Amino acid sequence: MTPRKLSIIMPVYNEARTIAEVIGRVANAPLRFPKELIVVDDASSDGTRQVLEKLLAERAEDMRVVSHAVNRGKGAAIRTGVAHAGGEIVLIQDADLEYDPRDYPLLLEPILEDQADVVFGNRFHGGPHRVLYFWHYVANRFLTLLTNILTGLNLSDMEVGYKVFRADVLGRITLKSNRFGFEPEITVKVAKLGCRVYEVPIRYYGRTYEEGKKITWRDGLAALGHLLRYRFFD
Repeated sequence: MTPRKLSIIMPVYNEARTIAEVIGRVANAPLRFPKELIVVDDASSDGTRQVLEKLLAERAEDMRVVSHAVNRGKGAAIRTGVAHAGGEIVLIQDADLEYDPRDYPLLLEPILEDQADVVFGNRFHGGPHRVLYFWHYVANRFLTLLTNILTGLNLSDMEVGYKVFRADVLGRITLKSNRFGFEPEITVKVAKLGCRVYEVPIRYYGRTYEEGKKITWRDGLAALGHLLRYRFFD
């Protein structure tokens, strides 16, 4: 597959401290074809919008900013980004510096070689990762195991933020989740479609709650409900 363009969707909420740096890293990502960056500001209140306006003036040729009037959650921001995407491949990029755009070639390779329709990063096999939060790891392992039982997949890291899709796959899926339910929802739905799913090892620089991490144990419980809902009732 030789795409004309890669669409990078970046959901953002209160990331004024990191947004300029992560956009700079995306701009310098090693790619051999054009890209567009679609930043969806989910009603940030910490000055993120002002930073984005300044960056947009400098990078208007390959960057677009879409804003929500009220905070709706990561899943809703991704839906908005997908609606504006024009590339044949769509990549989700968080705005918090936990994920490294230097991994783009690894993430894209299975799709470019027509071996995959969807690619998941894997934070725990192969790449360096920051050692943090044992119980988060346990919860992730449990949710990933349950996902595999419900879908028949053999994933290692269902909740990973780096996910890449052929655009035509996303075009066949109706997304509904607003917050972090996007991860279990999209995983169940690509499995239902029979998509070819690959995993590749990535770097992961996890951050603490003091550094701005947002996902909590409540989102873990919600993910459990989302898995059951989208597997059996959607």
